[in-house]
Amino acid sequence: MRFDLTDMRVFLSVVECGSLTQGAQAIHLALASVSERIAGMEAALGAQLLERNRRGVSATAAGEALVRHARSILGQVEQMRGELRTYATGLKGRIRLLSNTAAMVAFLPAQLCQFLALHRDLSIDLEERTSADIVQALGDRRADLGVVADIADLGALQSHLIASDQLVVIVGRSHWAAGQTHVAFADLLDEPVVGTVDTALEAHLAERASRLGRQLDYRIQLRNTEHVAMHVEAGIGISILSEGLARTLHRELVMLPLSDAWATRRIYLCASDFSTLTPHAGLLARKLMDGAP
Repeated sequence: MRFDLTDMRVFLSVVECGSLTQGAQAIHLALASVSERIAGMEAALGAQLLERNRRGVSATAAGEALVRHARSILGQVEQMRGELRTYATGLKGRIRLLSNTAAMVAFLPAQLCQFLALHRDLSIDLEERTSADIVQALGDRRADLGVVADIADLGALQSHLIASDQLVVIVGRSHWAAGQTHVAFADLLDEPVVGTVDTALEAHLAERASRLGRQLDYRIQLRNTEHVAMHVEAGIGISILSEGLARTLHRELVMLPLSDAWATRRIYLCASDFSTLTPHAGLLARKLMDGAP
């Protein structure tokens, strides 16, 4: 049985995408080449690795075992490369960083700008994800570092507090709350809501409403926050966002902090294990920790 690193990367890409075609596209290989590699792996192993159905593909029991080992092996290879790069000159290193929306807008830009200006040979693959997706990706070792809000279950991940984020409500200038200095969440439960497609935040707000025996009245949920602001300005409803995100909106709106204690969220830097990070990822982790308030 001989699987090379490319075989393992191909297999992981297909499993993560749930499709041979999408998996091939993700790693820039021809579909025929990907199919041939996986068929060769199954022949060498003497067992089926993928279950094929009309919706795509999924890993069999043998495939799940291969996924675990492949992620571990590839993670060790990346760590080895990172350590060896410190002895070379002219080689560039890449750090895989995932962030939720709040940190992407309010905390990370200045920190990453300073880091990249100081380390000219390093690059960052930055991707915006929900906190729940980030926790899963870190657990699977598909990223080096993640920045999440405390409303996510961090599981076995290691974490370090790096920032805080206040939840605010945005309303139109003619709204009854516009003249207030702050507002309680309970006072907003009769209001129509313009929501965002931030599943972690929306789930958190729904849970808080359910504690009060209520539920939020969503008139619409939108992915683009400028579209959210447009609907709020038009009087369609109110919206609850992170303060950092709300400050980026270019509309004639009023922003009020939620007065509830739980509305101040903590932002954490997470890793599966800080001690096993590549040297480059370790540098970024220390920068983000040092930049914490």
